[in-house]
Amino acid sequence: MIRRGMALACALAVSSCASSARETHAATDRFVELYHELHPSIVFFTMEIPSDDPKAKGTWDEAYGTGIVVESGAWGSRILTDAHVVQDARKIVAQIGDGRKAPARVIAVSNDSDDVAIVDTSLADMPVAPLGTARGLEPGEPIGVLGYPIPDAFADEHLGSTVSLYTGRIASIRKGSLELDVPIIPGESGGPVFDKLTGNVIGIAESRFEEERAIGFATPIDTGIAFLAAHRRH
Repeated sequence: MIRRGMALACALAVSSCASSARETHAATDRFVELYHELHPSIVFFTMEIPSDDPKAKGTWDEAYGTGIVVESGAWGSRILTDAHVVQDARKIVAQIGDGRKAPARVIAVSNDSDDVAIVDTSLADMPVAPLGTARGLEPGEPIGVLGYPIPDAFADEHLGSTVSLYTGRIASIRKGSLELDVPIIPGESGGPVFDKLTGNVIGIAESRFEEERAIGFATPIDTGIAFLAAHRRH
């Protein structure tokens, strides 16, 4: 009995130490910190878009996307996302931080080369993501991506809907785009790509190659900031 009790006590002590170590690591891990800081400003879009099935012309399909709250106040919230996420969409609903949701409307859509859009919603006084710059970035720098991957598939499996975090590095600095070694999964387009050191958003996630989704991209946030400046809220 004494030996069995001692073994149990040791096991409990090891379990307690392991749990404490996990908590300490989580408290000091930069990506964990930034997940909790940025999550409340991440937007999940649901909407309807024209069907691309030639046999279903005139019908509408359910679609999803991600966005970033960049301005908020008593008037509501302004959201940045990819143009291709909301272009030609109707019945757009924005849910912020896995919490409150409300109808949203597209304010402005850029040309295809920039792929940026501004969306407004009545949800007031929401957390705002800090915006940085893509200038001076180098290949190899650590980054994170937040978004909602394939929401319909997760729903079909009764896994719920919440933002996912993927981590990696900048693979290359391209003309007008950041190449990432993180795949951008359908549904994540429009989400923030953020710098691990500062926590600032440095890009807006997008997928460019239908035949090769393992390569991710991001529109530099500087393009989004310039687009916001050209479409100020009155």
